[in-house]
This record gives sequence, C-alpha cells and structure tokens, in this order.
Amino acid sequence: MPFEVLTMGRVGVDVYPLQTGVGLAEVTSFGKYLGGSPTNVAVAAARYGHTAAVLTKTGRDPFGDFVRTALDGYGVDSRFVGTSEIAPTPVTFCEIFPPDDFPLYFYRLPKAPDLDIRPQELDVEAVRGANVFWMTGTGLSQEPSRSATLAALEHRAGAGITVFDLDWRPVFWSDPDTARSAYAEALRRATVAVGNSEECAVATGEREPYAAAKALLAAGVELAVVKRGPKGVLAMDRSGAAVEVPPVPVDVVNGLGAGDAFGGALCHGLLSGWDTGRTITFANAAGAIVAGRLACSDAMPTETEVEDKLHEASLVSHERRA
Repeated sequence: MPFEVLTMGRVGVDVYPLQTGVGLAEVTSFGKYLGGSPTNVAVAAARYGHTAAVLTKTGRDPFGDFVRTALDGYGVDSRFVGTSEIAPTPVTFCEIFPPDDFPLYFYRLPKAPDLDIRPQELDVEAVRGANVFWMTGTGLSQEPSRSATLAALEHRAGAGITVFDLDWRPVFWSDPDTARSAYAEALRRATVAVGNSEECAVATGEREPYAAAKALLAAGVELAVVKRGPKGVLAMDRSGAAVEVPPVPVDVVNGLGAGDAFGGALCHGLLSGWDTGRTITFANAAGAIVAGRLACSDAMPTETEVEDKLHEASLVSHERRA
C-alpha cells in the first residue's frame, strides 16, 4: 500500500539544553531528540494515525542507528533511510531564550548525508504512490540532492499532493544566488507551498503576505500558505479565496518545532479532505502546542490535543469579547 505521507530531506539529532535562558557555554545538561524538519513532519503525521516514511540518509555511526530506532518508535517507516559515507549523522544544538530567540548551531558542514541522496536511489513507486509528498528548500541547496529532489518532483507529476516547504537556510547554500531558479523549478511541480515572509521573498521576490501568496500561485502551486508569526497564517488558493487565521495564545518554551508541527497537521487536514479554513486553523493550533513544549519530535500532538487547544482558545477569545 502507498504511504499517506512521504517526506524527503533533512534528518539528524537535535541536542537541546535542559536549562533555558542561558547560552550553550553555561548549559550543563542536554536532551537528545530525533530532528530534521521533514523528519519531524513525518513524525507529526504518524501521530495523527497516518502511514508515514522518510526518504533520507544518515552517516554510518551510532547516531544513524538512533535515527532509525527513533523513527520506528514513532511509527514512521525507516526503510528509505539510507547510509552515506561522506560524513557523520548531523547534530544540531540550540539555545533557548523564550519567547522568540532560539539560535541554532548546525553541525552538518560542508555536506550532510541527507544531501547525498542520488536520483538513481529513489524508490520511484513510493515517491509517485504517496498521497502526500513533502520536500524542502534545503534539499535543493546542494548536489546530488538537488537533482534527486527535482527528479522526485518529476515522478510526482499528476500524482496526489506535493508540498514544497520553502525552508530557507542560507548557511546550507554555497551560492545563495542560485536559490531563486531552483525554487522556481520546484514550484512548477508542487501543488502546495508553505513558508514565512522571508522564505517567500527568496522564492518569489515578494515579502508582503498577500503579494507573496499570489506570486506562489502564479509560480504553479494550487495552495499558498504564508506563515506570519505573531500575526497568524494566510492561505490562498487558485480561486483567489483567502483565509486568515489569527495566532493561538501560548506561553512559548521553544519555537523551533512549531513549523514542523504545522506541517504535519497540514498534511492531516489535506488527507482528511477538510476545507482550507479548517485545515489551517488546525495546523496553526498544532504549531502553538509544540511552541509551548521543549522538544520537536517528542512534542508532536495528537488530534485530540489539538482539538482541545482550539476549544481552549475559543473560550479565551469568548471571555475577552465578553
């Protein structure tokens, strides 16, 4: 049976400080978690009961073993997790300064194993058969991953939902000026694009949310989702119909996993056949829940938790209006 959600790209180990409000030089203890944006999206989708898998690579090391064990534990199929000899499995450290400062330190240079995926290594049947295929801008940053990602998009032509997470990480691009053309090529083959204002500016040249959404649609997608941080989320489809969803109140602990939680919930809404308003509202609440927790993968909520959060937010809004 085809997977409901197949993601492709970044994987690694997130090492988060167990003390907040201090820099890494002062931290004395850490937690180790499964990481990588598309990997977290697959974990989130599995949390909602969907069959999910990740197409990626690790190094040949104990952290690579950890990645596979963790995926299996979350119910995410690890059969497409290959092994590359070019580098160890990436490790990412962060600092936590709530509510809005979370510096990241990537130990994946000059090239991580997940950027060593080659076009001939793709399982074409799995790529084409997935109900939702999720790829990221990071996968376009270097070869051979760029060619493999674009090849996967070619195989997806006319097959299901293809989500392009714009995922702009300039540190991974040896020549950031090449990003616009690579993004344009991917947008022509995707059906959904998701990104914040900065990522939209890289992809289209437009930063203002409505202009960015229209530019993404003009580039080829059928649904454009622009995340606006504390101003909520804007979604627009080919008809020009727009949905604006306000932010969900949350005491932020670590904002780094919120986007991945949003992505997994977006996949859930798309697979469930919900309308755009319900899908974006649900995804927005899922992101808020994870922003209020420390980890990313471990923190992904269930559908019941998201619905409870929406109910809570509705009550708070009602009390404020009263």
